[in-house]
Amino acid sequence: MSSKPWYREGLSFSCTRCGDCCTGSPGYVWVEREEIEELAKFLGLSPAKFGERYLRKVGRRYSLLEKPGGDCVFFDSGCTVYPARPVQCRTFPFWRGHLKSQRAWDEIAGECPGIGQGKFYAAEDIEIIRRGKADTLPGE
Repeated sequence: MSSKPWYREGLSFSCTRCGDCCTGSPGYVWVEREEIEELAKFLGLSPAKFGERYLRKVGRRYSLLEKPGGDCVFFDSGCTVYPARPVQCRTFPFWRGHLKSQRAWDEIAGECPGIGQGKFYAAEDIEIIRRGKADTLPGE
């Protein structure tokens, strides 16, 4: 059995900023303390005020609020906090669940028009992004 991932030849992705990953279905956008501080600063709020307005506690973690219908609270014809967006958003679509198999990747590709398009990412770069150590970039 090979220790190389199925995507060892790399994958292409360029964000089209369509918002499909930000809208339409309930879910969680998990945020850590550092991300909360960065978002609060970006919006000119204290972390406490930011939390009151934009966070919900789920167990011991925090997630961004959603609008009715499941849209991210920061989506309004695009991401209104794009430069300060959380790691979860920065690393899409290179999430562990999407990378577990070719089938999983193909399923998310059916929902995201940027998958299979644009910028090519080598497997090594995908691993760095997946771990939250780098960003995916918007379409070029």
